[in-house]
Amino acid sequence: MKFAVIVFPGSNCDRDMYHAAKDALGAEAELVWYQDAKLEGYDAILIPGGFSYGDYLRCGAIASTSEIVTSLRREAEKGTPILGVCNGFQILVESGLLPGALIRNDQLKFICHFEDLIVKNNETLFTTDYDKDEVIKIPVAHGEGNYYCDDTTLSELKANNQIVFTYKNNPNGSVSDIAGIVNKKGNVLGMMPHPERAAEALLGSDDGLKMFTSMLKNWRDQYATNA
Repeated sequence: MKFAVIVFPGSNCDRDMYHAAKDALGAEAELVWYQDAKLEGYDAILIPGGFSYGDYLRCGAIASTSEIVTSLRREAEKGTPILGVCNGFQILVESGLLPGALIRNDQLKFICHFEDLIVKNNETLFTTDYDKDEVIKIPVAHGEGNYYCDDTTLSELKANNQIVFTYKNNPNGSVSDIAGIVNKKGNVLGMMPHPERAAEALLGSDDGLKMFTSMLKNWRDQYATNA
């Protein structure tokens, strides 16, 4: 399995993503500069955290207009797994690949610590190695991670089982404690907590590694089916 890790000006978790995919998981991985604008030939795409373009206008807003996002949309339509974490989640929302918005934390402070998440949907490409309602320990690091959507969108997310992770103790004011959601097709996941920073026990938790092993196993199953 070959991962693409998209790098924007201001990304600062790209090496963490690369390490999780290549070293912790043992898969192939490449850093892809945003101006390359081509994502064909990769089996999964990772959009890391950071402060793309300095978070000017809104977090992820400028990055969402980059040419590589056009390629990202094509890959999403094809069914390629796409994981956006923190700023990556913000980019997915700003580009319209996921619904809702990420706004300032309700206490108006940057937060950086481990949080307990509840796995609400363990049937996605990213979560099959988890148990439903399993509590996992994943770090957060954001100032604008407060997930917001209107009542109609929230009802749709619930009806379609698109809420993948919720916070056990909501740290930022997110509606319905949402920490991560998936698109209707199930191949685009956005989340504020950082699984790549919890891919090895040395880091304080290896609960995030199951997200990468889930992607690998589902890719292998698909490959075997199509072979």
